[in-house]
This record gives sequence, structure tokens and C-alpha cells, in this order.
Amino acid sequence: MKIIGIAGTNGSGKDSLGEILAKNYGYMFVSGADFLRDEAKKRGLSIEREVLRTISAEWRRKYGLGVLVDKAFEIYKQSAKKYKGLVISPMRNPGEAQHLKELGGVLIWVDADLKVRYGRITKRQRSTEDQKTFEQFLAEEQAEMEHSGDETTLSLSGVKLKADIFLENNGTLEEFRIATETALKKTNML
Repeated sequence: MKIIGIAGTNGSGKDSLGEILAKNYGYMFVSGADFLRDEAKKRGLSIEREVLRTISAEWRRKYGLGVLVDKAFEIYKQSAKKYKGLVISPMRNPGEAQHLKELGGVLIWVDADLKVRYGRITKRQRSTEDQKTFEQFLAEEQAEMEHSGDETTLSLSGVKLKADIFLENNGTLEEFRIATETALKKTNML
């Protein structure tokens, strides 16, 4: 089975990459963030980042650091024959990245210019949280880069250290698709 994990900074294009791999290359794309949003809604909570971070840490404590990878894999197993492989996004904890690698997966780190990313998140308006100042955006990113001292919390810098492929996404969607294809052909994932 081919499995790809996607990690990166907020607004860098992680979901866009998952959609590219699903639409153009036959992968099943599963968003771990969707699991967290669904859980927040079940609990009657907002889908703000802080709520999702709290739920993800709670689940990692209860079910293990790779819980979101396991949940995505369970969905994939139900219809695996229809797909070339599985794409999971986002990887936000080093334990998730490690679990992905234990399953034979490849980890892609996606980034983009800070101003480009800020423009993307304020444009998408997924929640009221996307209406933040540039300073709030920077502070939030800094908070997600390092563990808070608890291994179940987010650590994007720890995930980045485990990445196999690094992609910049500052151009068009087609340029991003081509860069992705070039990088993944080198790993035999396409």
C-alpha cells in the first residue's frame, strides 16, 4: 500500500495537495482535521483551532500518538481496492509522522511565503477564526511550531524534521501539481 502524509504551515496548501493527489493520481484523501471538526460539533463546541488542538491532544493521550493516522487508515481499508493509496493531512505531531513512517509512508512538508499563506487563510473564511490579524496569525503559528512540554500537543517543527519531501507552494495550482508530480516520481509514489 502507498501512503502519503502531508504536513506544513497554516495556509500552505496541504488540503490542495491532498485534493491534487486524489483527483489526478487515484489516491484516497482523508483529512484528520475533519475528524476533529466532527468531534467538536458532536460535543457542541466551536471548530476553532484551539478546540481542535485540545481534542487532538486528548485523543493522543487516550489512543496513542498516531491516532489520526489510524483513523484515516480504517476509512481507507473499507474501500482500498478503489484507490492507488492513501493521503492523510495534516500531520501536526511528530508521533503521527513517526507512525506514518512505520507504515511505510512518505511525508511531504508544504510551505509558502508568509504573506501568501495569510492571504489564503483570510480569503477562505472556513470559520470566524480565519478573520484574524497578521499578528494573531504569526502568534498562532509560533504556538503550533513547538511542543508545550506535552508530547501529545502540536509540534510542527518536530514533524518537519521527519519530512522526506519539501515543496514550496507560492505559485499557481498547476505549478504546485507539477512540482508534486516531479517530487513523488522520485519516491516511486506515483
